[in-house]
Amino acid sequence: MPVPRFIVKPDEDGHYVIQEINARALEYFSRRREHIIGKPIVDFMDSENARHFEQAFEVCMKQKVPVTIQALPSFPGGVRVYGFWINPILDISGNAVLIDVMAQPDTADDSILQRERDDAISLLTSIFDVSEVSIVVTDHHRRIVRVNDSFVRAFGWKRDDVIGEDFSFLIAPEEQEVAIRNHDRMMESGMRSSGEMKMLRKDGAVANALFTTATLELSQRRRFQVATIMDITLRKQMEVSLRMAKERADAANNAKSSFLANMSHELRTPLNAIIGFSEIMMNETFGALGSPKYSEYLGDIHLSARHLLEIINEVLDMSKIEAGKVDLDEQPYNIRDLIVSVTRMMTSRAFTSKVEMISDVPDDLPGLKSDPRLIRQVLINLVSNAIKFSKEGGKIHIKSFIKPDGDMVISVQDEGIGIPKEKIKDALEPFGQITDSQHAREQQGTGLGLPLAKAMIELHGGTLTLESDIGQGTKVIITLPERRVVPLDQLIVNTNKAKESIVEKDDTDD
Repeated sequence: MPVPRFIVKPDEDGHYVIQEINARALEYFSRRREHIIGKPIVDFMDSENARHFEQAFEVCMKQKVPVTIQALPSFPGGVRVYGFWINPILDISGNAVLIDVMAQPDTADDSILQRERDDAISLLTSIFDVSEVSIVVTDHHRRIVRVNDSFVRAFGWKRDDVIGEDFSFLIAPEEQEVAIRNHDRMMESGMRSSGEMKMLRKDGAVANALFTTATLELSQRRRFQVATIMDITLRKQMEVSLRMAKERADAANNAKSSFLANMSHELRTPLNAIIGFSEIMMNETFGALGSPKYSEYLGDIHLSARHLLEIINEVLDMSKIEAGKVDLDEQPYNIRDLIVSVTRMMTSRAFTSKVEMISDVPDDLPGLKSDPRLIRQVLINLVSNAIKFSKEGGKIHIKSFIKPDGDMVISVQDEGIGIPKEKIKDALEPFGQITDSQHAREQQGTGLGLPLAKAMIELHGGTLTLESDIGQGTKVIITLPERRVVPLDQLIVNTNKAKESIVEKDDTDD
């Protein structure tokens, strides 16, 4: 038969209110459940019993220790007891929030109580032993008083090896001092702690462990610290392996980028020679070639060499950016003039492709402080793409304006075949060419055009984004931060350096 048991909680007035009660306790108080829940416990006691309970509750709550009341007189209902166990119930912060009150029955009920206590101990022991996490219990002298089966399996120590020993011999020598200091501080304060430490297995190997400790107090003079420990050695080894693999991959990538960036002159010079001499021969500068076939072949050589140079330029430019070897030649200039220059230069190619170019750039558009050579290269790339992927009779719109927040926007929009929405991300990745048949017919390069343009804009602290869908054309939007916008009246007029950057440069430039 269960013993009388109930749970109380202090209210704002300092009364201890009944929160839960079992049937046996209802008999003890001779009350119905609805008449007792939510009422102060002292309402159902005489003044002598009420004084004893309130004193015991105060000690239990403040000191967070179990309290026993003995030899109390009998209560209503005919239930005879000779005492009560009063136990604090703590929250996760270690604060006492409830009190569990269990009657000590008369001698006739001792066997019932003993069975209940034996069952509770058996349950706790089973939970302790079957836990997959290693558990070590120490006393206030730092002696190990108990370990569970998981600890034995994980670290190889037998129970006889560790019981009664100072726990610090399980800790790697370089961390013992910190572990001892932490143990003593937590034992004194009753607080919890967690972290990582290095532990020794029986075979001498060092294990990385993740631990959490909590201090339990059975009485004012008996405190124990319970440490739950998880072996994370394998996880640490994997983290180290992944970090080293990443470092090797980064080093290899940096070496590749650095190599390509340094090979700029060696790769471009032979091609520039081929292009230059083929032009001289095509122009018959030093006399006629003879067979008309030679002119045809020279045209192919010249075109192929220029195409190869464009590809090499893209690869080298991207490599320089990745290697951090691009220094911006920043200067204030009239961005409208640059946009007009690019539009005029590309008009002939658009006319050949039967595509109309429309420029919408206000006369009072402010200037821009940036590297004009890179911005020009980006715009040529975007307009070339727009022409390449446009249908006959299509239109290309080039716009620029200042947003309300002060940022400058430059956009190039075509009415071409478009890009599937799910492929937009691929189009902005290096070498990420779109693989559908429509784009495959048009693409004859590295797939670096858009990624290179994006990287150049990001060097300026800006963004390059795409809006597109199949059959709906593509809109490329460049946004440059307000700090790069320069009022027209602050521009330095007719600076030779800016003019040279805006005018189209020879493709043989390095």
